[in-house]
Amino acid sequence: MNIVISGGAGFIGSHLVDYFVKEGAKVYVIDNFSSSTNKNIHPESIVLDCDIRSDKIKQHFSNIKPDLVFHLAAQADVTKSIKYPTADADINIVGTINLLEASVQAKVKQFIFSSTSAVYGESSEDIIHETDSTQPISYYGMSKYAAENYIRLYHHLYQLPYTILRYGNVYGPRQTPKGEGGVIAVFLQKILSGESLNIHGNGEQTRDFIFVDDIVLANVSASKQVSNDTFHVSTGLKTSVNQIIEKLSHIHSKPIKKQYVTSRQGDIKDSCLSREKIKQKLNWIPNHSIDEGLLQTYQFMKNKS
Repeated sequence: MNIVISGGAGFIGSHLVDYFVKEGAKVYVIDNFSSSTNKNIHPESIVLDCDIRSDKIKQHFSNIKPDLVFHLAAQADVTKSIKYPTADADINIVGTINLLEASVQAKVKQFIFSSTSAVYGESSEDIIHETDSTQPISYYGMSKYAAENYIRLYHHLYQLPYTILRYGNVYGPRQTPKGEGGVIAVFLQKILSGESLNIHGNGEQTRDFIFVDDIVLANVSASKQVSNDTFHVSTGLKTSVNQIIEKLSHIHSKPIKKQYVTSRQGDIKDSCLSREKIKQKLNWIPNHSIDEGLLQTYQFMKNKS
């Protein structure tokens, strides 16, 4: 089986590459290394140093003839999207269209897209379902939602099979505190270097934190059947930033310095995603609790520091 993984040198993508190489697939990594590193690259994968917006993509797909395309490459920083909306749209929308064009021409069997809970914006729902309204409050959320709709339209016009996976807040080993980094990676870097944590707002904002290994298995489940549908990849549980700090303090076994600062523009106050649909249709459930995942991530970053 030939598999293309865009963003395959990144945090989530590299874990997905590792899984499929181990399964014996021929895995091609498309990455421009703007926010990733070749240290994450599996030695048995085939690396194509290429931007997803490049004209070379169609020729690569023509040569590879991929069975599956996992599209993870993205501009994933909310703050950067607010500051540079044109660049955000260029990568997340135009880049996705370029991959879709190449996938149609190469007759790809399924296009699996990594999306985000940011498409919902500031939802009033306690638990968000896939059918709830989408009203992004950041350009990042908007560009990912636009990319989703292009995927649906390519299916409608050209019958390109697809699955869209909307992630909760992903964390785990290899996540960096820059670019694609989330709050847990940022906190752990500061904790291990003895720095004070900056908590935006009052720390009571909540997220649905999901461990990277569970994200990988959700992508694997999606690859086993064509759904032409959209699913959450989440725990269905709320955890506040203050709770994360409390758990990390317990793992670290030392006091953690912290200070509360101004909230950031474009940040969502609360986000929790229902996982019932993916459980029923793709037979996926998360295997890692927040405590297990934080411990593994802490140990990885401590060993690396």
